[in-house]
Amino acid sequence: MAFFTSTPTANFNSFRPLNEISLPSSPFKLLKLPPYWPWQKVKIGPLSVSPMGFGTWAWGNQLLWGYQESMDTELQQTFNLAVENGINLFDTADSYGTGRLNGQSERLLGKFIREFQGQKRVQDEIVIATKFAAYPWRLTPGQFVNACKASLDRMQIEQIGIGQLHWSTANYAPLQELALWDGLVAMYDKGLVQAVGVSNYGPKQLVKIYDYLKARGVPLCSAQVQFSLLSIGQDQLEIKNICDSRGIRLIAYSPLGLGMLTGKYTPSKLPRGPRALLFRQILPGLEPLLSSLRQIAQKRRKTVPQVAINWCICKGTIPIPGVKSIKQAEENLGALGWQLSSGELLQLENAALESPQRMIQNIFQTR
Repeated sequence: MAFFTSTPTANFNSFRPLNEISLPSSPFKLLKLPPYWPWQKVKIGPLSVSPMGFGTWAWGNQLLWGYQESMDTELQQTFNLAVENGINLFDTADSYGTGRLNGQSERLLGKFIREFQGQKRVQDEIVIATKFAAYPWRLTPGQFVNACKASLDRMQIEQIGIGQLHWSTANYAPLQELALWDGLVAMYDKGLVQAVGVSNYGPKQLVKIYDYLKARGVPLCSAQVQFSLLSIGQDQLEIKNICDSRGIRLIAYSPLGLGMLTGKYTPSKLPRGPRALLFRQILPGLEPLLSSLRQIAQKRRKTVPQVAINWCICKGTIPIPGVKSIKQAEENLGALGWQLSSGELLQLENAALESPQRMIQNIFQTR
């Protein structure tokens, strides 16, 4: 079964569908409503998706996120809660899962969709966006297509919503890069994916692959990049402009900076595992930004993560915060249904500039 919807609900430029609605019969000249309701959708190419998706990197990752198979019951409950509250975009990858659990994220996602007890229409509208790793042994278009088929087998579905190239090999294996691009074309032409996208592409490579795919009749629908108040920089802004001018939807991964923008950690209260090394370097310089997030959260009666995620939405991206518990899903859902003011956006962005530390960029990010 293909999990997608083809119902046209919004065009690419209507990222604020109900922000202002004129009611001719109303005594009010203009009725202002929140920009998003949970059931509203935005477009990624032919697909209609929620204005925020959920990432599943933690599902199967023992090293960084402490995954244990005993967590699967709560993960399924978390998935159900998200879908029941209007979230229909879930991002995964064929490389998510460590060691013997490689591919576990895709397996769990497929299982949770099959076992979802809600309305079949809601189940059918779920959009899976999975990423295919540019492993050094994937040297031909056919091998990349086989990677797509393996993901379909793991999830036990007939078609993937968005098939994405996980990273570019242009910096170290440019010939392989062209083979992978042709692989995206082939999986699209074969109907294995509804749309194609990329991840970790910088401005120059993004333009190149857009033009390459367009010449072969394949629209590039999405581009994932690390995008948050902690990682906003010239490259991100340039990528956003490129996406806006070409009808590519920007998907913001790590919108909470691996947890640094949740307000839950301090230099003396660090997470377990490898993240602690990164947090120890960056957190001491984040006080201006975290202070502004706390001020706005208190005024809005929201939480710090909700404010940080809402900033991403206000910048015209689709954030995909990771979730591995019901509590996280409930909190993230609170980022929808309201909008930061222009003054609040400016306050946060100025505070980000005042904070001397920035998120380390993904080593696979290209120019």
